[in-house]
Amino acid sequence: MKISLIKCHFAYSELEALGHVLSGLRFAGYYRHHIQDFAKIAKSLYKLCDQQTVYEITEERVKAYEELKVSLANAPFLLMPDWKLPFKLYIDGCGEGVGSALHQTQIINDKPVEGPICFISRQINPTEARYGASQMECLCLVWAFEKLHYYLDGTVFDMITDCNAVRSLLNMKTPNRHMLRWQIAIQEYRGNMNIVHKSGNIHKNADGLSRWALANTPYNTAWVPQEEQHIEGIYVTDIGTEFFSQVKESYKIDKNCHILSQLIIKDCKDPPLSSKFNETWKKAYDGGIFHLLDGILYLRTKHTCVMALTDRALIKTLLNECHDSVEAGHLSEYRTLERVKTCSWWPNWKKDVAENCQTCDSCQKANKSTGKKFGIMIQIQKPKSPWETVHMDWVTALAPGGDRSYNACGVLVEM
Repeated sequence: MKISLIKCHFAYSELEALGHVLSGLRFAGYYRHHIQDFAKIAKSLYKLCDQQTVYEITEERVKAYEELKVSLANAPFLLMPDWKLPFKLYIDGCGEGVGSALHQTQIINDKPVEGPICFISRQINPTEARYGASQMECLCLVWAFEKLHYYLDGTVFDMITDCNAVRSLLNMKTPNRHMLRWQIAIQEYRGNMNIVHKSGNIHKNADGLSRWALANTPYNTAWVPQEEQHIEGIYVTDIGTEFFSQVKESYKIDKNCHILSQLIIKDCKDPPLSSKFNETWKKAYDGGIFHLLDGILYLRTKHTCVMALTDRALIKTLLNECHDSVEAGHLSEYRTLERVKTCSWWPNWKKDVAENCQTCDSCQKANKSTGKKFGIMIQIQKPKSPWETVHMDWVTALAPGGDRSYNACGVLVEM
């Protein structure tokens, strides 16, 4: 890699890039017809655009740059709005900020002259910086309407932008929450607004404002106060130490936990002892690694390390904390499974979680049924002879009874 000494600056605390000068000249050049002796003032600055010229900030160039800024902001440069004539609203947004310029074509010295009425710009916040190009342009449009409402309300105007996707904001059939809110905000201007697309190469007036956006502070005339969100309180729920004491006590009366504790204490594989496991515990023992810490068993798998439970009352308490309680939020079955998976394990835990969610009384009352609606009831024709129509159905989930433990029965009805 080689460097060009002509383009290098050593021991500088701050540098101004050539791109900044080009952008500034294009912005000022857009209004050159409103600046007296523009070519004379900007001559020294245009020399910096030559690739053969050494980039050097001299006193003459600084003076020219300051004079251009004064000329752009000079009071005679801005036109007084004529409410009988249409306006032109230029907007532009980029990753640095949003800007807008309100113009109007008026007759000056018997000639139609387009001039600016006002300029507005602001920087964007970190959330807005993640918007795409279309969303950024729509944000700029809605913000400009909010700030220039007293100019545009009840008037006809052209909205000029370099992003043709702004048209989709008005006709979007399935907008997201941002676009829907913005659609509502611009409805009152829809009948008076004509969207005009302008290539970005010649859209320099609003483009310069968006790239040199002022900070969103009270010193900016387009300041938008940001409401501070104060946290009134935080509620934290936790399982008390009594719960863990009950877990330790439950291990003493459970055969599988007793066997598992013996295997961990001996730190060895004991086939005769491990064969006494229940099938579910044996599968978990073979597939994972159990640890005994402070008298509590933990199952460590590839991604988690969770507490092992055996007592049904303790399992019910945990399910209540993960789903049933007000703080838990009555999450869906999938999200409840994800929550339980991070803190505990017991045999057939997925089945128990699913059953708990499906039988939750609050969820049954609050959740709306989805899917295909039931069909319309049709009157059955009256049979003409006995046994012409027979209805049959099954009654299931009965308490087992009889010698063979029957738990269902068939029902036949003759019409």
